[in-house]
Amino acid sequence: MNDIQDFYNMMERGNIMLSFKGEVTSDLLTSILQIMETKMETLDEPPKIKKKVYNILVECLQNLYHHIDEDDKLTAQNEKSALFMIRKEQDGEYSIMTGNYIAQENVNNMKDRLDRINAMDKEELKDYYKEVLNNGEMSAKGGGGLGMIDIARKSGRKLEYNFAPVDDKFSFFSLNVKVAQ
Repeated sequence: MNDIQDFYNMMERGNIMLSFKGEVTSDLLTSILQIMETKMETLDEPPKIKKKVYNILVECLQNLYHHIDEDDKLTAQNEKSALFMIRKEQDGEYSIMTGNYIAQENVNNMKDRLDRINAMDKEELKDYYKEVLNNGEMSAKGGGGLGMIDIARKSGRKLEYNFAPVDDKFSFFSLNVKVAQ
């Protein structure tokens, strides 16, 4: 039983507001968004930061829900799960972190897309968003990559990411979005 208390203390020290590991469903998304909306209302933050954190959170969760390939859900460990965590940093920034399995064959395409987004400034991101929206390119999941562009635009920061190889078929994709005042 000490392990659970240690885990609780670690989450307290890390200012973890919400953490989840498991299968992402539409009902879960609704619940998480309701919980975070309530939590954000109780914080003494300007309405602008509350709105920014909430909107980025929506995009991140939708990415988890819509962009986990069916093949990506089942890994060598037979796990059908994703990870989500939000924390408030000591400096007042928020970190929205997500993680999910991704097929090895999709890693390079995703990395290229994220690098392209990270190389753009605010104005270039705005133009790129319009370009992707207007040229009608849609991914198999229907988004055309707009979610990541939108996250970068709303956060005003570079997207921090990593692909950790799991085996020859899968990597674990982690994304950390920092949201400043």
